[in-house]
Amino acid sequence: MKIYNNFSDFIKVPNAIVTIGTFDGVHLGHQAILKDMVNTAKEIGGETVVITFYPHPRQVLNINASSLRFITTQEEKLKLLEKSGVDNVIVVNFTKEFSRVSSEDFIRDYILKHINPVKLVIGYDHHFGNNRMGDFNLLNEMQDKYNFKVQRIEAHDVENIAVSSTKIRHSLKQGDVGRANALLGYQFSYIGKVVSGNKIGREIGYRTANIDIDKEFRLIETSGVYATYVDYEGKEYKSMTYIGKKPTINNDEIENIEVHLFDFDGDLYDKEIKVRFVKRIRGEQKFESLDALKKQIQIDEKNIREIL
Repeated sequence: MKIYNNFSDFIKVPNAIVTIGTFDGVHLGHQAILKDMVNTAKEIGGETVVITFYPHPRQVLNINASSLRFITTQEEKLKLLEKSGVDNVIVVNFTKEFSRVSSEDFIRDYILKHINPVKLVIGYDHHFGNNRMGDFNLLNEMQDKYNFKVQRIEAHDVENIAVSSTKIRHSLKQGDVGRANALLGYQFSYIGKVVSGNKIGREIGYRTANIDIDKEFRLIETSGVYATYVDYEGKEYKSMTYIGKKPTINNDEIENIEVHLFDFDGDLYDKEIKVRFVKRIRGEQKFESLDALKKQIQIDEKNIREIL
């Protein structure tokens, strides 16, 4: 997959199939659009082009930016797009100046001028351009004038629920990682470096890897204990993960992500690991003592092993 950081660098390809969006999470709804594009491109000997934006428009325009949290990082999103079979991605540097470009000018002066697509594929509810005025209806009006075709992909349903990034974020905030995974089409995960912690886990027989991720604008699941898998050096390990503060140990307000790998004996400090979430088994609790905490963790381990 080729990645371009502006339109002017893009090298035109024959029979380009184009879509536009932020694609946070690259969920099943996004995947349906991408799959249709990839199949069409193969049929006509063309290539797929995804146009996305960084930073997110809401960050730049300060529209409820303080509450904005992403399912995936920019790097993770690009990897998921590549996994979907996309040929080209143009990452538009979204600025306040760019936000003032009208919907029709965006199509004409950017997409048609630099890409010249044979088809534009758009999700059923997608809007673009200044004040989000662009939509399927506008593209439908423009297609004959500018000699391209437009296709709308309808909502992708899972258990009668239309898939959306908003619904996935809501599920994760509610601790319903199972529902989030069903809408994503894969297991929600964090990728981060293992950093030094307070080493309390060693005292109670459960060494944990403290994961350092960039928490700014990243969605952090609701606090509690989760059944998880860890991917490290090409191997998969069953594990349990705790997200939250440490009410039994201290009054620290810092939110931690700690992982205990089952049946693993090794040093993970400064190593990068991927933690995939399966199910939340309980919420955050404060225990009377470390011994009480250890007994609960033993119960958690038993339950999680059964789940995994």
